[in-house]
Amino acid sequence: MNHSSVDFEKPIGYYAASVQELIVIDDVLSAMVGVEGRYILIRTVRGKTDDVTFHVDPSMDLALQELAKRIFPLCRSFLLINQFVESRSQFQNGLVNHAFSAALRALLLDYQAMVAQLEHQFRLGRLSLQGLWFYCQPMMGSMQALSIVIQKAASNNFSGSAVLNLLQSQAKAMAGDNAVRLLLEKMTQCASNAYMSILERWVYEGVIDDPYGEFFIAEDKSFQKESLTQDYDAKYWGQRYSLKDGIPSFLANIAQTILTTGKYLNVMRECGHNVQVPQSENSKLMSSGSNHHYLECIKAAYNFASRELLNLIKEKYDLMGKLRSIKHYLLLDQGDFLVHFMDIARDELAKKPDEVSVEKLQSLLDLALRTTAAAADPLHEGVTCVVERSSLLKRSSTFKDLELSQRSSGDNDLEEPVSITSLETFSLSYKVQWPLSIVLSRKALTRYQLIFRFLFHCKHVERQLCGAWQVHQGVKALNTRGTALSRSSLLCRSMLKFINSLLHYLTFEVIEPNWHVMHDRLQSANSIDEVIQHHDFFLDKCLRECLLLLPELLKKVQKLESMCLQYAAATQWLISSSIVLHNPDEPTESSTKAKQRKSGQVLKSTTRNVAVTESILKFEKEFNAELQSLGSMLSSSSQAEPYLAHLAQLILGVKSEQNGF
Repeated sequence: MNHSSVDFEKPIGYYAASVQELIVIDDVLSAMVGVEGRYILIRTVRGKTDDVTFHVDPSMDLALQELAKRIFPLCRSFLLINQFVESRSQFQNGLVNHAFSAALRALLLDYQAMVAQLEHQFRLGRLSLQGLWFYCQPMMGSMQALSIVIQKAASNNFSGSAVLNLLQSQAKAMAGDNAVRLLLEKMTQCASNAYMSILERWVYEGVIDDPYGEFFIAEDKSFQKESLTQDYDAKYWGQRYSLKDGIPSFLANIAQTILTTGKYLNVMRECGHNVQVPQSENSKLMSSGSNHHYLECIKAAYNFASRELLNLIKEKYDLMGKLRSIKHYLLLDQGDFLVHFMDIARDELAKKPDEVSVEKLQSLLDLALRTTAAAADPLHEGVTCVVERSSLLKRSSTFKDLELSQRSSGDNDLEEPVSITSLETFSLSYKVQWPLSIVLSRKALTRYQLIFRFLFHCKHVERQLCGAWQVHQGVKALNTRGTALSRSSLLCRSMLKFINSLLHYLTFEVIEPNWHVMHDRLQSANSIDEVIQHHDFFLDKCLRECLLLLPELLKKVQKLESMCLQYAAATQWLISSSIVLHNPDEPTESSTKAKQRKSGQVLKSTTRNVAVTESILKFEKEFNAELQSLGSMLSSSSQAEPYLAHLAQLILGVKSEQNGF
């Protein structure tokens, strides 16, 4: 464009009006394609966005000036659109701008053809300035609307979805002018074709083919699938692929479905399961006006991808089998292997956590699994040993993102016991491979382990109390009524009932019913995200109902368990302090005394020994007080947590039964 001033030999006003009109028509036709005439000058105004102004010779006839000025907006629109096309056709401006520029270039060719026809009519002497104004009318509104769009796009440096949203909003704003609206919708369609081709590859193949970063789905390759089995806070599933800002308005309501569809296809591809959504002639994605066929295509692609992935994970990778196996071992649904393991690993588990050999525990666990009913389960090989470094209470209280109903009053409450052994920190884990790690992530397995540790310790307490009960049964033939041993026997029975009630609650009142609810929901799940949701809900519900999210209650239960273990350990001393065994080398006694020794045992004269009696009474008093305190805490918490009401009933039932002895 030539912006230099033109030295006119004569002002246009020197000529007659009829001659002036011919000169003006010629200059206007030139201006319509961006070329300066003799008496109409074009000036570009530099700024944030270039603008164009037109100057006419002031001596021009005023009527002709007014007619010419009416056509200048069309000339201006052509120049602005032409500048936009030239600048936005560069590679770095993105596919949408390329497509939009191509559509604009086609429109400009039609416009230039119209100008050429008008010029032909002018050469034939058939065109007046009034006639030129008349013929320009159809293009005036359309070019004006497009110039507004491209100025907004240029001033904001729009690309991708921003251009599409701008075109669409402008089309809606021109609803009253049907011709302009149709043109803008056509431009939107042309510009969106490039975008829809990116979308097609994502929803049909799970591939992001987005060289200029225009697509509204971003891939962060720093999130690796391996992190699912290693990192509790793994963000792979939620953040490997994510939605960006700038979603096209016509895809806003289905953006999450689009994201999920590609995610599912990617999982299958990472499994080596090459799958592509079946396409037909009608599966081409196009966003033409009110035709919402593309929405149906996207939903069909989602349904296919969701169904395929769910079938792959359920059938080929046997999700339900893995969940049942984890239930057998980590939720102690199949407990015979555990009894054998606790027997053969007793000495190793009695060591401190930093002294225990995990390798030895693993070999003992493998032995227990091979020599019990678990050997028939082909999935038992996935079970592994873990020895934590912190107690259950500390672990549950510092467990990331658990919804603790109340925090402990101070850090001292959570200090580790000095004599903590591997029995308190032992846990099982389970080897999980991709893609099952999407469901059975490190986060999910950590929750299983919390439940296992609680159950495992309860089982240990039960075994110790059973041993104490057997010791009491061994002296049952003696007449111990009214003695300290009688009192001890009742206390042992009360403790056993407490731990059995707790185990019954954990297994039959919490885990089993919640498991069956989850199992039924998983059967009817329609996507892997639903599976994750139902599985996480099951774990969260079990954690809460097992008191693992209620640290004050858990602390109280653990104190009761600790008292049970102390009592069980003291049982042998209590019995030996109260009973003397017959020594065959002693001299023969009278027949009365011989009858007393016929059973081989007699009560010591220290049966009413003050130390023994006081020890038993102390155990009994402390246990009863803690039991009553736990019952009160459960009852008061049951309004906020209704499931605690049943546990309170079981616990208080134990208390009232014990009082009845």
